[in-house]
Amino acid sequence: MTSDTSSVDRALKDLLPGLDRDRGMLVLAPNGTVNTGVVQGDQRNVSSSGAPLDRPGTPVRQGPVRAKDLQVARRRFVPPATFAAGLAALESGILFLVGEPGTGRLTLALNLLAHRHEDPTLIQIDGAVDLAHWRPRPHGVHGYLVMKPGAPFTLRPWELSDLEAALAAADAHLVVVVPDVPGPTRFLERDFGGQVVRHRPPDPAEVFAAHFADGCPDPRDRARILEPLGPDFLSSVLPAGLPPGHAARAAETVCRPGAVGAARPAEEVSACLASAEAQELLARAEHDPELLTHLFSVCVYGGMDRDVVVERAADLLAAAHLAPDTGSVGHGRREPMNEPEFRLVRQRPLRDVLRDVGAHCAPGNGAGDGPGTVAFFWPAVGEAVWDVVCGEHTELLPLLHDWLGGTGTAVQEIERAGRAVAGMVVRTGGRTLGLVQELALSTGGPGFEVAARSLGTAAIDPGVAHKVHGLLQEWSDAPDPALRSAVAYACRCDPGGVAAEHALRLLHGVVNGAGDDPEDISVAAAVEETLMQRFAVGESATREAITRHLAAWARVEDVAGLIACLTFPRLVGSDHAWFGGRMLAGGTTAPDVAELTVRALNEAASYPSMRETLLAWCEGPDETSRPDPAVEELFVRLVDSRQHGFLRLLLSIERGGDTMPGKELAARCLTEWRSRNQPQQTD
Repeated sequence: MTSDTSSVDRALKDLLPGLDRDRGMLVLAPNGTVNTGVVQGDQRNVSSSGAPLDRPGTPVRQGPVRAKDLQVARRRFVPPATFAAGLAALESGILFLVGEPGTGRLTLALNLLAHRHEDPTLIQIDGAVDLAHWRPRPHGVHGYLVMKPGAPFTLRPWELSDLEAALAAADAHLVVVVPDVPGPTRFLERDFGGQVVRHRPPDPAEVFAAHFADGCPDPRDRARILEPLGPDFLSSVLPAGLPPGHAARAAETVCRPGAVGAARPAEEVSACLASAEAQELLARAEHDPELLTHLFSVCVYGGMDRDVVVERAADLLAAAHLAPDTGSVGHGRREPMNEPEFRLVRQRPLRDVLRDVGAHCAPGNGAGDGPGTVAFFWPAVGEAVWDVVCGEHTELLPLLHDWLGGTGTAVQEIERAGRAVAGMVVRTGGRTLGLVQELALSTGGPGFEVAARSLGTAAIDPGVAHKVHGLLQEWSDAPDPALRSAVAYACRCDPGGVAAEHALRLLHGVVNGAGDDPEDISVAAAVEETLMQRFAVGESATREAITRHLAAWARVEDVAGLIACLTFPRLVGSDHAWFGGRMLAGGTTAPDVAELTVRALNEAASYPSMRETLLAWCEGPDETSRPDPAVEELFVRLVDSRQHGFLRLLLSIERGGDTMPGKELAARCLTEWRSRNQPQQTD
C-alpha cells in the first residue's frame, strides 16, 4: 500500500501541479461513485469492483495436453473393442466415456480426440468446470478432455445441444471420462444413451507388446531379453483381466537391463515388479484404514472366498480401532490406522477398494458357487508387502499378530494365518517370537494353533531355525498346557520344518509333563493326533522311527508309555500292509511291532482297540479264513513273549463264535502255549 500511495503522489506532482497544491479538491475512488454536493439524510452506495479489462475475471481452469504424453499415448495405443463405437459416438461432438480407473481410459480418450489429425491440439479441462456454461475456443483446438467431472449428468438436454452447437462451430470434439458408478451412469445412459460408451480394456498381452516394442524397438533385442525369462513368464505376469497400467509396468521392467546390461532371469523381474507394487500400495493405503486392512487381508487370505477376505479385513479394522498402544518391535511407533476419522462403515464399493489394493475378485466356478475368490494379479505382491512391513513398519506387528491369532476356525484360514506369522518371524530374524508366545497363550480362538503352525513353518528357514528349535524345546517342558499343545501342533509335518527324530523327542517331553487335568488330557490327544498325522504321510523311514520311539516310550510306565499303547493300535489299523511287510522282512522294526502289540494288550485302557485291530488284521486282505502271513508271524512272536494280555486275546477268540476271525490261528497258538506249560516227563 505504501508503494501505491507514493506513486500517486509523484504522478500528481508531475501531471497536476494545481491539484497537488490543493488536496481538498481531490478524491481518489477507483470504480466508485463520488457525491461532492450537500447531502441531507442517509445515503447508500452499492458498487462492485470489476476486474481490469485486460485480464480474465477468473483463473483459467484448462490447459494443453503435454505433447510428450500425447505422443507416447499414440505410439503405445492398443485399440480396444470399443474404439469404433467411441469414434461413432464422437461424431455428435460429445462423448461420455464410462470406465473404471486404471483401465486405459485416458489413453483411449486421447486417441479418440487425436484420430485423423497429424499434429492435434488438445486441451484438458478441470473436472470442476461447469460444462453447462463452458464454451470452446473459436478455433485452433481439435479436442477437449475432461477427467473426473464433478457432475456431468446434471447437463440437461438443451444445455447439451448448445454445447454441441458450440463445438461444431469451433470444429472441435469433447470427451468426458466418467467413472463407472451405477447411479450416475444410469442417468447418462437414459438421457444421452447414443453418446455414452462403456470402455473395456484391451488384452494385457497386446498392451505389453505395444509398450515393449516402444521401449525396445529392435526385434532381436526383444528376443534376447525374453529368452532367459522362459516360456511361462509372460502368462504368469499377464493374467486375464490385468489392468493396462500393470501390463505397461511389466513391459518397462522387462526392458530395464540388469547388472552390466545383462538380461535378467524371471525371478528377478517378478521380484522387481512385486516390490515396486508393494511400495506403491502401502504408500497409497498408509492413511486409509479401509485400504490398509483390505491390503493385509488379501496378503494373508488371497485366493480364498471373497467373504473370508472381507470379514478378516473388517476384523482388522475393528482391532485397529480398539487396540491400545502396546509398543513397537524395533523402532518408533506410528499409528496410521488409529486416526480420528476411522470408521467401521464401508465408504466405497468393494470393487473400488480391491482395485486400489491391486487385487481382483474372480468369479466362482458356476452359478451358486459362492461370491468368487479374491487375489492379487501378481501373487508375489503379498510377500513383498510383508518385506516392507517388517522392514519399515514394525509398529504394526503387534496389532497384526493379535489379528492373525483371531482368524477363522477353518483349517485353511489357520494355515494361512500361521504362514503369515512365520513370515514375520523370518523377516525380523526371530525378534517377533515373543509375540508368537503371546498367541500361544491366548485364551479362546485358534491363536495357539496359529502360533504352532508358524513355528513349524519358520523352522524351515536356516536363518531362524536354531531360535525356533530352542523355543520349541523350552515349551515342551513348560508347565503351561497351551505351550505344550502348541509344540504338539508344531511337530506336525505339513509345515515341514521339524524333522521326525527331533519331533518325537519333543513330543516325549510334551506328554511327560501332562497330568490329569482336562487341559493336560487335550495335550495328550494333540500328541496322539500328531503321531497319526506324521505316520499317515511319512515315508517308510519316518514310520520306522515312530515305531521305534513308541516302543521305547511303552517300556516305561508313565504318560508317554500310555500314549504309546493307545496310539499303536490306531497306527496298525491305518495300514496293515506296511506293518505286515515289516514283520515278514524281519530287521529291527519287527521286534518293536511285537513289543508294542503285547504292551498294548497288557494295558487295560488300550486292550479293546488292540484286540479289534488284530481281529480285523486276522481276516486277511481277501476275507478268507486264512489270516495274513504277517499276523501268523506276529502271533508266533507273541506266544514266545508269554504275556497275559496275549493269552487273554487268544481265550477271547477261542470262546467266540465260529465266524470269529483268527479262530484256527488262535487254536494253534493256545496249543503251543499249553504244551509249554506241561510238566516235563522224567525217566
